[in-house]
Amino acid sequence: MSLTLEQKKSVVAEVNEVAQKATSAIAAEYAGLSVAQMTGLRSKARAAGVYVRVVKNTLARRAVSGTAFEGLQDKLSGPLILVFSMDDPGAGARLVRDFSKENQQLVTKAIAFGGAVRGPEDLQALATLPTLDEARARLLGILIAPATQLVRTLAEPGAQFVRVLAAYRDKQQEAA
Repeated sequence: MSLTLEQKKSVVAEVNEVAQKATSAIAAEYAGLSVAQMTGLRSKARAAGVYVRVVKNTLARRAVSGTAFEGLQDKLSGPLILVFSMDDPGAGARLVRDFSKENQQLVTKAIAFGGAVRGPEDLQALATLPTLDEARARLLGILIAPATQLVRTLAEPGAQFVRVLAAYRDKQQEAA
């Protein structure tokens, strides 16, 4: 069933609006996936806060035009789904990576993030990026590590003295 001109315009506008806000995008072939498998992918995407849409390639090219993902236009051929990560750049990559482990029919064709288009071999690199909370936790750990080490260093002579006194007391109790 073909779309009317108004429906095509609304699809392009919707995908363009999502692309404007997204932090990363993945184009993946889905040929061979069943309706149940696609439904499963979409439900996992909703849970992860990822936008997944099957769009005709000509409409997709128009939708990503003028966005950070404009470089994807050359890669859009064949039956593709577009996966946009909204907040966490690695969320869509983790979704595609995990789903394609179970369903080999989902094949990544191109990835776009950071203003550059990359090949499917960079899917793992994007998927292993830390989430925002993980990155904050790592940064906090790095920032407080010197202070923690300083406190340990300052407390060690006193703790060592107490251990020596305890050993001397134990030795005196054994002798008595």
